[in-house]
Amino acid sequence: MTLNRSEAPETPALSNFLRDIIAEDVRTRKYGDATIQTRFPPEPNGYLHIGHAKAICLDFGLADEFGGKTNLRFDDTNPEKEEQEYVDSIQRDIHWLGFDWERLCFASDYFGQLYEWALQLIRAGKAYVDDLSADQIRQYRGTLTEPGKESPWRNRSVEENLDLFQRMKAGEFSDGSRVLRAKIDMASPNLNMRDPVMYRILHATHHRTGDDWCIYPMYDYAHGQSDSIEQVTHSMCSLEFADHQPLYRWFIEQLGIFPSQQIEFDRLSLTYTLLSKRKLLQLVKEGFVNGWDDPRMPTLSGLRRRGFSPEALRTFINTVGASRTNGIVDIEMLEHFQRDYLNRRARRAMAVLRPLKLIIDNYPENQVEHVEVQNNPEDPSAGTRLVPFSREIYIEMDDFRELPPPKYYRLSPGKEVRLRNAYFVTAHSIVKDSAGNIVEVHCTYDPASRGGNSPDGRKVKSTMHWVSAAHAISAEVRLYDKLFSKPDPNDVPEGGTFLDNLNPDSLQILADARLEPSLAGATAEDRYQFERVGYFCLDPDSSETKKVFNRTLPLKDSWAKIEKKAGV
Repeated sequence: MTLNRSEAPETPALSNFLRDIIAEDVRTRKYGDATIQTRFPPEPNGYLHIGHAKAICLDFGLADEFGGKTNLRFDDTNPEKEEQEYVDSIQRDIHWLGFDWERLCFASDYFGQLYEWALQLIRAGKAYVDDLSADQIRQYRGTLTEPGKESPWRNRSVEENLDLFQRMKAGEFSDGSRVLRAKIDMASPNLNMRDPVMYRILHATHHRTGDDWCIYPMYDYAHGQSDSIEQVTHSMCSLEFADHQPLYRWFIEQLGIFPSQQIEFDRLSLTYTLLSKRKLLQLVKEGFVNGWDDPRMPTLSGLRRRGFSPEALRTFINTVGASRTNGIVDIEMLEHFQRDYLNRRARRAMAVLRPLKLIIDNYPENQVEHVEVQNNPEDPSAGTRLVPFSREIYIEMDDFRELPPPKYYRLSPGKEVRLRNAYFVTAHSIVKDSAGNIVEVHCTYDPASRGGNSPDGRKVKSTMHWVSAAHAISAEVRLYDKLFSKPDPNDVPEGGTFLDNLNPDSLQILADARLEPSLAGATAEDRYQFERVGYFCLDPDSSETKKVFNRTLPLKDSWAKIEKKAGV
């Protein structure tokens, strides 16, 4: 199965050239009665990020649309960088995104068949064992304007090549001492066709096959043949593999096996975001972030921990679509779809992040009322809840000014404001500590304004959220922002690195926020709108005694303004 249709994106699928290709192949019966078959082939050397999410949505989504199937196949041909941890996390992330695979496969499942096919190519005079070093192979390859030079070992006999290759497999030779290369054309204008390496010697323990093998196939050799074994009809990959397509076809044609076809599409690139696995690994290893699932990371595990929803991600990717030209997408577009989803789905709650005590002097000291409020005004079916109100409450520190600036409509001495769903209050005095900081504000309330409306029709210009001091729960709140301060994190002067563009304010921790008591029952990945503050979710660091909430996004939606200005 693939996408659960009950959770499918609400935005209709936009036309793209990948869909058009598959539709035409179905119409012409290019593969006869064969089922449309795709695959998602990650290398298990890191965690999936949002760029992978685009490939996942295309691979699984298009196959599902045409009644086809999708395999999850791990490209595990590089044992020095691959770990079971990554295999497990990738499966977890795909399921979270809303998809499931027809078959779980590994390139290592096919090591035996790939080896036999390599022998077939040697016997056909299409592959040879080369003793050149990696540096020499690069030197012999030539340039874009100059043809390559043939290796002195290129014309070994079939018998000698078979003997050497079998001895490579048996472990007789050291790492890097020999390789198996395809014999194609050292003068080809496509450098990938200049006798590419098919196998290298690598005495390393594989996470699945152990020490069974000491030769490992290169990606360009293993990938197309793995597609063919699985009878993949449409092998979709990113544009950097376009120059590899002739080699992909060459191996399949020489072996006479199922004719899988490779189709390239643009990668997903976002402003303020890096998707390089090498650089993401550096951020993790050097402690600039707190692991692969740090909510500032573009990994799916990081986005999940920050409170992003798979539904919003799928809608965003579906809207971006696929093309044959690389571009960059404004991250505010992604945030717009996430806000739109959360606005419709997230339960409301009141939370005071920087608490200031407000004492209502004329409210009965031992009285507690329960104010009925909607869980989500956008969704009447979400129902209501009761929030306690008492004489002492907390408000946001920024919601009071002793000396208000011009056009400051919130609380200040002598000014009346509305407490959301409760009463009108008017501040009249303050209490300061020895350092001159305001620690209490005293006010009076109008009992006739219960529910937040005055019977005499008078208006106020500000409505503030609050929590009852006696009933509030204490929590840690983590305010996450963009990890980088520049739209292009790689935009650095000579001698600089992307690390120079790290945003020093990407995380603020507020250790003593006060929340309404209903949030004591929050569970992992529950999503809320803290009224007037932003969207938040419970973090796995939470415990029975201390809740931790992560800010997913603030309420402001810049992309919506961009769309409106553009007339979209």
